[in-house]
Amino acid sequence: MEALKKTPLFETYQEMGAKTIDFGGWALPVQFSSIKEEHEAVRTKAGLFDVSHMGEIEVKGTGALEFLQLTMTNDVSKLKEGGAQYTAMCYEDGGTVDDLLIYKKADDQYLLVVNAANTEKDFNWLKEHAGNDVTLENISDKIAQLAIQGPDAEKVLQKLAETDLSEIKFFKFKDEVELNGKEALVSRTGYTGEDGFEIYCKWEDAPALWNELLEAGEEYGILPCGLGARDTLRFEAKLPLYGQELTKEITPIEAGIGFAVKPDKGVDFIGKDVLKEQKEEGAKRKLVGIEMIDKGIPRSHYEVFAEGDKIGEVTTGTQSPTLKKNVGLALIKKEFSALDTEVEVQVRKKRLKAKVVSAPFYKRQK
Repeated sequence: MEALKKTPLFETYQEMGAKTIDFGGWALPVQFSSIKEEHEAVRTKAGLFDVSHMGEIEVKGTGALEFLQLTMTNDVSKLKEGGAQYTAMCYEDGGTVDDLLIYKKADDQYLLVVNAANTEKDFNWLKEHAGNDVTLENISDKIAQLAIQGPDAEKVLQKLAETDLSEIKFFKFKDEVELNGKEALVSRTGYTGEDGFEIYCKWEDAPALWNELLEAGEEYGILPCGLGARDTLRFEAKLPLYGQELTKEITPIEAGIGFAVKPDKGVDFIGKDVLKEQKEEGAKRKLVGIEMIDKGIPRSHYEVFAEGDKIGEVTTGTQSPTLKKNVGLALIKKEFSALDTEVEVQVRKKRLKAKVVSAPFYKRQK
């Protein structure tokens, strides 16, 4: 068995008594205190995550924009320097290679941030489609990533930063920001449904930054957070997780991220024909929110039934820490997707009643 990969903070987790698990080949903390406590901290104060397992790929060269327009579903030409964009990469049949963020550093220089377990697959897939006027480099082992999220995130991070962070608007970033003497790219993005920042720094700078952020946030009640809270937070905000809401069998339209698919961007891209048709005519399946009527929790891959037939399956489900309700996201046939439609979820040997409800389950008050 291959040894698990470790982020630069692995020893710090050990010292803090975090419970670690195997996540896509990485040894990562599932929780430091408790998932509910960490979740609550992010919703009401601030939480700090180590997301150094994420992959970073640099795209450079005169053909960079043309190459990204071919491989991405979103319209990369709309991206200005200092801007970030959420997008997907698809196969010809519309299935998803990955969902990712693109940062535009200059006209011929972009940074792609991809899902950890997909880094190698994504890099190879991009290489297959790159021309001679594009240089690709996987820099994942040089870059660490920390995410500080929650209503007090800006106040905490500002204590370390020379730059006025209020100038960094949503889905914008600044490069070469000094954080207690360490240089980082600071982006106003996140995966929790809250305000916050993602910090890309040198691999070796991450442990010191982690400790400095926890110290700076002490007065605000900041908590170190693990994968458990990251999952419940993103789930409540209906942010997809690759391998669950998105897979090579699930298109971005089916997964509810059609806003990141631009069939009319004026150039062809991989998967365009299928995605254009789904966008115009509607996909046969739809990702919906469900709430349990009977007692039970809808877990990933539990089958969903209506009128005695299987109509789909749960992609993610849990007891929502914010709503205190048993809810899930399910990919089902679109004819059963209307609000309040009653469905059944196969929980072990029983079919339990649930109903279709609106999602996201949580929206931040601006």
